Amino acid sequence: MAESKIVDILAVFPDLEPAADAIEHLRSLGVHDECMNVISGIPVTEAMLGRPSQWTNVPRIAMGGAILGFGAGVFLAFISPYVYPYPVQVSSQAFVPGPPTFVVLFELTMLGMLLSTFLGVFLDSLFPNYRPMKYVPEVSDGKIAILVECSHVEENKITDALKKLGAESVKPAEAQHL
Repeated sequence: MAESKIVDILAVFPDLEPAADAIEHLRSLGVHDECMNVISGIPVTEAMLGRPSQWTNVPRIAMGGAILGFGAGVFLAFISPYVYPYPVQVSSQAFVPGPPTFVVLFELTMLGMLLSTFLGVFLDSLFPNYRPMKYVPEVSDGKIAILVECSHVEENKITDALKKLGAESVKPAEAQHL
């Protein structure tokens, strides 16, 4: 049995609307969402292109960081005054005063969430990536590119469809060092 050739095409569109139409048409030709990748220099949500939402672990990582930060705040506010050999009593205040405790709890919770969110986004986006990537310079000028990497479709059929849908250029994708 002969192996099927992987179609590797990069199409550049001038605007978001023809790119969204092209994605919809590619789906009707049998190209799955996993085989398409949208490359854009501007932030584009999945909903703008009619694509399914991507799975991410960033909210879970952020929640974990907030819990750890809250735990650190609880330790500093409630446990550390009793751990030190010389407790400090300030005037007639309670040993663990309320308003400063709320500030410490809030600030350390937010700090934990901020740091873990940054780390989660950094790890989730696989940044930095030193592999050669498929890219065209026109993306930096505000254009939208669609990369099709699929083994179960005909290359000529896909190329013709992308040209008819308004692609400025349709060419084989080549990995480049950025």
